[in-house]
Amino acid sequence: MDGPAPSRDLYVQMALSYLPHLTHLVDRNPYSPTYGCFDREYWHYRTLDFPCGMSQEFVLPFALLYKNAYPGNLYQGWDRLREVAEAGIRFAVTGSHRDGTCDDYFPWEQAMGALVFSTYACTEAYQILGFQDDRLVEFFRKRGDHLALHNETGRLTNHQAFAALAAYNIYQVTGDDKYRRVAEDRTALALSWQHPEEGWFQEYEGADPGYHTCTIAFLAKLYEKNHDESLLKPLLKAVEFAWHFMHPDGSYGGEYGSRNTYHFYPHGFEVLAPHSVKAGQIADQFLRGAARGKRYHNDDDRMCCHLVYDWLQAYEAYHPVRPEPINARPDFSVWMPDAGLAVVKTPAYYAVANLRKGGVFKAFTAEHCIASDTGLIGETDDGQVVVSHLMDEQHEVEADTRRRVYRVEGALSRRQRKLSSPVKVIVFRMVNLTISRFFPNLVRSLVQKLLITGKNRTRWRFKRTLEFGSDRIRVRDRFFEAVPFKRLSAGSDATSIYVANSNVYQESVLRCPWTHAPEALVSEIRTKGGVWDREIRPGSAGAK
Repeated sequence: MDGPAPSRDLYVQMALSYLPHLTHLVDRNPYSPTYGCFDREYWHYRTLDFPCGMSQEFVLPFALLYKNAYPGNLYQGWDRLREVAEAGIRFAVTGSHRDGTCDDYFPWEQAMGALVFSTYACTEAYQILGFQDDRLVEFFRKRGDHLALHNETGRLTNHQAFAALAAYNIYQVTGDDKYRRVAEDRTALALSWQHPEEGWFQEYEGADPGYHTCTIAFLAKLYEKNHDESLLKPLLKAVEFAWHFMHPDGSYGGEYGSRNTYHFYPHGFEVLAPHSVKAGQIADQFLRGAARGKRYHNDDDRMCCHLVYDWLQAYEAYHPVRPEPINARPDFSVWMPDAGLAVVKTPAYYAVANLRKGGVFKAFTAEHCIASDTGLIGETDDGQVVVSHLMDEQHEVEADTRRRVYRVEGALSRRQRKLSSPVKVIVFRMVNLTISRFFPNLVRSLVQKLLITGKNRTRWRFKRTLEFGSDRIRVRDRFFEAVPFKRLSAGSDATSIYVANSNVYQESVLRCPWTHAPEALVSEIRTKGGVWDREIRPGSAGAK
């Protein structure tokens, strides 16, 4: 998949295709008490009892399309877009708590992620449209003051980078230097969570190449504003890491990341393209892939906006000097021990595996994904589902980099699958209105442990061996003792932790089927353990 990349206009074409969707999400009636609310479940369906504060970031595409003469942008200068953007900023005020905080997934969550995403978008739109409004400025100050005094639980570097960007925007709107210092503090925190050698940013329990591009984008946006040259070195280090996860077919990321995401934000790479050949290669490969249907889609009502304004900003930052195609890179093999990531390029395929995540891997050619194995998943006699694909610090990893053979041994864990019910909702709302109201981070940390970072390990152990040959990949899964499986599979897109931006569409999730263990092998494992051997060869029936 070489040749020239598509025109930069593709960024705008993709963004414009989402405007009808964004428009139907917002309450456009000036006589409505929820005028400007972008949470359709709250104002229209009325199935939620609070508005999602994150949704107010949707104001930014309206401001950008109103203001700028993008190719094919027939909406430029339409007053209705300006009105919708202004109404959305004002609803961010009325939809927030008195201290300026807002909720995302439950009442009184006071979620920092929702706060910084929507604050950046609202302050950016405020500046683009040239608003002058003391009430809005006071609201932005409240949010900046909250960021100065409070933080969130968990190590989510993309949130800290966005907090820095939002605080800097508040500084630009108010001129108050204390918010610039908040931005500096959050920038320092985000950079302190970058691996000094491998370049990745921490996302809960490890490296997630998808969210990694978010952090690059947010810090690059900040760099465009403050021109702080000290940001370049860590950003270029981050680009070096990301370069390994842009696949030869133009897709990016996947379940081998700590948070299972396919995220790809191109704006940061366009900003950095004048400083890095690899940044330009990554951006070009994304455009090539997007033109061929390879990009991921995260198009539900809550998440569909994140990329729209990033695409428009990528168009604006487009660097006219483009490098040679990324697929011209020579064959290589890279092992990142702290991330647990192995990347192998041979003449036949391109593969990425995460050994710290139980040996999940994906493999590609220039045409498409030929293999996706997201680890072992099986059902036992008691109806429990056990998996091997959790990030687990107790996994024992061995790497023979010369022979390109990698092994991981660990315990199978029970898959947590918590669903709601009327009784659970009532109890949780009581918690929201009492404990959450005063101790939001306590509730957040408990939810994180329950749905994301907690482990329910079993006594059953597995060992996976991956051998990356020049023209094939060999997989061996060993069970050391009898495991009472009723069925056993290697999933192609299985996940077990809660991540809002996972389980989306990319071509591989439909192209690559699950692999199910033969009944005879399952019977053998039930009685004494056993070994499950498989082989992936590009061009073979199982790799189509």
